[in-house]
Amino acid sequence: MAEYVVIDRLDGLIEASRRLAEGHGPVAVDVERASGFRYSQRAYLIQVFRRGAGVFLFDPPPIGDFRSLQDAIGDTEWVLHAASQDLPSLRELGLEPASMFDTELAARLLGHERVGLGAVVEDTLGITLAKAHSASDWSTRPLPQSWLEYAALDVEHLVDVRDVLVAELVEQEKTGFAAEEFQAVLEREPKPPRDEPWRRLSGLHTVRGRKALAVARALWTSREEYARDEDVAPGRLVPDRSLVAALLADPQTKQDLAAVKDFTGRASRSQLDRWWAAFEEGRASTDLPLERATGGDTLPPPRAWSDRNPEADARLKAVRPVVEQRAEELHMPTENLLTPELLRRVAWQPPEPLTADAVGDALLALGARHWQIAQTAQLIVEAFVGSVQEPTAAPETDS
Repeated sequence: MAEYVVIDRLDGLIEASRRLAEGHGPVAVDVERASGFRYSQRAYLIQVFRRGAGVFLFDPPPIGDFRSLQDAIGDTEWVLHAASQDLPSLRELGLEPASMFDTELAARLLGHERVGLGAVVEDTLGITLAKAHSASDWSTRPLPQSWLEYAALDVEHLVDVRDVLVAELVEQEKTGFAAEEFQAVLEREPKPPRDEPWRRLSGLHTVRGRKALAVARALWTSREEYARDEDVAPGRLVPDRSLVAALLADPQTKQDLAAVKDFTGRASRSQLDRWWAAFEEGRASTDLPLERATGGDTLPPPRAWSDRNPEADARLKAVRPVVEQRAEELHMPTENLLTPELLRRVAWQPPEPLTADAVGDALLALGARHWQIAQTAQLIVEAFVGSVQEPTAAPETDS
């Protein structure tokens, strides 16, 4: 097994950046985080490979300043797998590609049945990667050699994979599709914060009453603040199911809360004062949340459309199989041809007049790419027109 060294000093980064600048071709980049262990989504290891330079492993927290790496490779095509997951962590460090190739997204567009990194490497190169450490705590220090080997292999083969997928895209005439998708990932704005993020508490549907929901909100917020301060994943402090168990027990004193058997987690007792204060805050609140989230511009679930908007329901039922058929013809998942959300929105309120250009404009405003519009707009119009039921003529009667 090769011995891998983690670069954790700025002078080491500068030297590695010089060597990477002297390499040739695209640069493979990957990030290891500590999701499920830490609150933050910061990078705890960055792996970079370039032909003619080799593999480099960087420890971001002690290095801090990554400007030399950005200067060395920023204008080169980066090869990433599931880029949307890694780009936020890279951008926190000032690392931003001018252009990129996403091997996971390319595999989806090409109709590969399996699109995880290990599967794509195996399908394209015939090499099997061990995925034993994909869910490990990458904030661990020092990192074991077996973990470093796993991390290095994540980038060592990525440029070769890219070359195979480029040829497949050419063969299937999807090079333009992929280019638009990659650019869309680079330009995508971060999602705005949720209005009521505490409603994502797993098991909240079992909690009844606006006062109880106010306590749920206070408990969730208190746990979130403590998790952020400690940089620990919230569920590792007190799991969702434990917060809900405490809510359902409806304790009347701090001692009652401590006696709830299902109120577990490493901070459930050490921070008992914190949780009880949240109970008191929630119960004293006069700003009671609604039983159900208002949802903003969220559409109703499709199962309710037949009652609330029968014409839209007919349009959606007519257009779904048409788009699915086109995706099958293109050998790609339907959601990559057009996401269900975009299809639902244009079905709920189609543009007037109902033309391919108008549907295309509506889809573009919703975030669809030009290639997706070219493949679906006319089909959508035809399906919508076909969904309109002609009135049945009254049967003739003998005079």
